[in-house]
Amino acid sequence: MTQALHWQKSTFSDGGEGNTCVELASSAPTTLHLRESDTPNTHLTTTPTPLAHLLRGIKTGALTTPPT
Repeated sequence: MTQALHWQKSTFSDGGEGNTCVELASSAPTTLHLRESDTPNTHLTTTPTPLAHLLRGIKTGALTTPPT
């Protein structure tokens, strides 16, 4: 049996009625799920360490947009 995930909205979401939210859920102590509210059936599963590295890269500007 699959347990339903309890999604929480990011505090950085705009708070409006639109679908501009990043949501996070946990299914185990070390399993995290992320999704965008406009595509709720698609989500990313990760663990705390890679997510922390991603967030640190975003905050420090270490991530760049690939050329198109």
